[in-house]
Amino acid sequence: MNAVDTEDNVYDALAAADHDGRWAHGAGFDETVVEVTAPAPEGVDVGDLATYCLMLADDALVASHRLSEWATHAPELEEEVALANIALDLLGQARVLLSRAGHLGAAARFRTPTTATQLADEDVLAYFRDDRFFRNVTLAETDLGDFGRTTAWMLVYSSWRLALMTRLRGSADPVLAAVAAKAVPELSYQREYAAGWLLRLGDGTELSHARAQAGLEDVWPFVEELFLTHPVEARLVAAGVAVDPAALRADVDSDLAQVLPAATLTRPERPAVGLVGGRGGRDGVHTEALGRVLAVMQSLARAHPDATW
Repeated sequence: MNAVDTEDNVYDALAAADHDGRWAHGAGFDETVVEVTAPAPEGVDVGDLATYCLMLADDALVASHRLSEWATHAPELEEEVALANIALDLLGQARVLLSRAGHLGAAARFRTPTTATQLADEDVLAYFRDDRFFRNVTLAETDLGDFGRTTAWMLVYSSWRLALMTRLRGSADPVLAAVAAKAVPELSYQREYAAGWLLRLGDGTELSHARAQAGLEDVWPFVEELFLTHPVEARLVAAGVAVDPAALRADVDSDLAQVLPAATLTRPERPAVGLVGGRGGRDGVHTEALGRVLAVMQSLARAHPDATW
């Protein structure tokens, strides 16, 4: 069973005539449905919930920034718009989750006399945390490289996050459930977009096939980390709040098993990387790539912490 309830086959979805709801839905969030200030579920550790919100937020925030790097560099204007909208979707998810984490107390430690106390929690958490305080998976921060690597990266990332968000709709935390409900159609489109391009590239020219396969090979070492369960996640799974990453592997493998053969691409056999002493992105252990991302993303806010716009 694939991650999206209404679509049994990723490849079949590419040929579907009805594309309602498959375009990028923007960065908004209907706060009339549920407020980020909703209380944590009874019996749930507030610190764990805040950390989990940061994990999900940082995955989306860093991935969004990476995709935004394609602005003015995409192969065609249509792809420029598509990638920008996908980045905005992820940014929208990140904003709500950062606000939720901030409401639960995660922003307090990063508010100093030099970080403009009037800033919203989401801004404090986005712009005034160092890389060791980010909790995103390593895959999100890696350089997207050429368009072949980007499509391979996006297929893996969107399949994984879609499977996660599909299950998270049943979370005992009302904010997580609301974010997930909005994210599912967005991620469904993202997966479809990535699968469509990987099919074109993989089953295209000799050069495009080589680029797509090379991109898949580059991405593969970071896949294993996506399915590792962090202690915070394990505790919140038991409380009915979080999703166990280990349970997502079958959905992601199923998606890839449908797309890769159709794209004439070979599933890589490469060892996993991204962990140091058993610790990875969820623990704040990152590659140099995240430092470069944050140097760009945070530079303006840190240079002008009191600015408003």
